[in-house]
Amino acid sequence: MVVGDLASTGARVAHLLQSTGRRVIVGLGGGVAVGKSTAARNLADHLLEAHDLETAIVSSDGFLLSNNDLLERGLLARKGFPESYDDAAIRAFLAQARVESTVSVPVYDHLVYDITFDRDVIALADVVIFEGVNALRYRDLLDFGVYLDAAESDMRNWYLNRARTLRDRSKTEGSSFFDGFADLDGPGFDTMAISVWESVNLLNLTECILPTRDDADVVIVKHSDHSISRVETAS
Repeated sequence: MVVGDLASTGARVAHLLQSTGRRVIVGLGGGVAVGKSTAARNLADHLLEAHDLETAIVSSDGFLLSNNDLLERGLLARKGFPESYDDAAIRAFLAQARVESTVSVPVYDHLVYDITFDRDVIALADVVIFEGVNALRYRDLLDFGVYLDAAESDMRNWYLNRARTLRDRSKTEGSSFFDGFADLDGPGFDTMAISVWESVNLLNLTECILPTRDDADVVIVKHSDHSISRVETAS
């Protein structure tokens, strides 16, 4: 995503802040591995450079229930689905984000594949971007919605590449989660990852994530190389 593709979205966010006179909360949703975190950083950079607006970014991953809680509730195989998140905590955060100068948010570690005992204290200024697979499910608490979209085959490949990267990191950084796959060779690991994509992430995309596309003010559709194919704007 390049600055040119963000210009119209950034301008709309800046205009919304100017017209309301208050902090703007942006929800940024889309499927697993579609590039939400990168898009959020790029939008934040653009808002600062083009509109002199400070932006805080918060990921919904930190609001996932712990693996132990998911296991006790029989939801471990539904991790990433709406019911695997602390809904009350997300709503409380979004309410606080509108009026507070700082918020304390939980931290998720993708390498550990679980939430940690740490919390980040986030300073809030002009814009808050709340990014995550189901971020747009909270449209009633958001001022503006962005949805990242791509072909399912591309998202599957991006997910596989991310899984490989995390596994490679685990060899030097250590990970109780990825250690469980240490005996899998390359093709074996890929087969496992694709199975997770098809049984969990694709199901979540179809059932829960993709329907929130209709709640977005802007839909950004990506090519397989992560460049922008087109930008759709709600009427």
